Amino acid sequence: MLPYSNSSLSTEASEFLLNCFVRSPSWQHWLSLPLSLLFLLAMGANTTLLITIQLEASLHEPMYYLLSLLSLLDMVLCLTVIPKVLAIFWFDLRTISFSACFLQMFIMNNFLSMESCTFLVMAYDRYVAICKPLHYPSIITNQFVSRALVFILARNTFLTAPIPILSARLHYCGRNIIENCICANLSVSKLSCGNITLNKIYQLFLAWTLLGSDLILIFLSYIFILRAVLRLNTRQTAAKALSTCGSHFILILFFSTILLVFVFTHLAKKKFSPDIPVLLNVLHHVIPAALNPIVYGVRTQEIKQGIWKLLRKGSDSRK
Repeated sequence: MLPYSNSSLSTEASEFLLNCFVRSPSWQHWLSLPLSLLFLLAMGANTTLLITIQLEASLHEPMYYLLSLLSLLDMVLCLTVIPKVLAIFWFDLRTISFSACFLQMFIMNNFLSMESCTFLVMAYDRYVAICKPLHYPSIITNQFVSRALVFILARNTFLTAPIPILSARLHYCGRNIIENCICANLSVSKLSCGNITLNKIYQLFLAWTLLGSDLILIFLSYIFILRAVLRLNTRQTAAKALSTCGSHFILILFFSTILLVFVFTHLAKKKFSPDIPVLLNVLHHVIPAALNPIVYGVRTQEIKQGIWKLLRKGSDSRK
């Protein structure tokens, strides 16, 4: 960590330095390779999924449009966080400008909450498909997806925009080393000379109103789905219904589990190394992005068929 003199604290800082894993610097060496592989897997798998849905006419349905949105969000989150983290690991490029830092902060908070909201819409899609199958074509339409997209963009952009604004308005008078791999709100704002109580309150408010409410509604949806499945007469129909929404629930459960572990370890800093929340925060931007298209590709027959069709077309065109 860089030393500071008394005179440096009276000057305005012009940039930040990202200081990853202060207490466990060796983590950078063994984490760089798996993080690189996960990043390549996430980008390749999501790109394949997007191309498959775009080119395969049979996948031009509301459920797959929502899946495309999820892939786009995952790719943007990966590109916003992971390349900079790898640049720190490999080349020690820790410097980040104020504008780039606050832009990263906005994208992370906005797109993470949009991903949570997308999972909520997808859970509702599965709820209608299982619990109200006869009404599904009239409820889950392209118009429904368009309205859901507007809601996802408007709600999360409007509510998360104040986070970087509140941090950017603070006075940073010398201390510029962020003890994190990314420009997290509280990691940045605590470097300021001003009062950050409002930043903390608003961050907590958003955590409960956005992510918290989304998770509650998602799990309520799957409780209704499970209850409806248990009422089905035949095992074959029940198994098909569970398979239809099983991949959704696996990804949502994984998404929420990492998020909850990150929150608890961040709150219980005395019991855990401060580097643990930093590690979980970085992994949360790449592991779900790598797993989402793989789980859907493996568990969704239509997507597997679409990928095989594209592969066969590609092989035939080369002959």
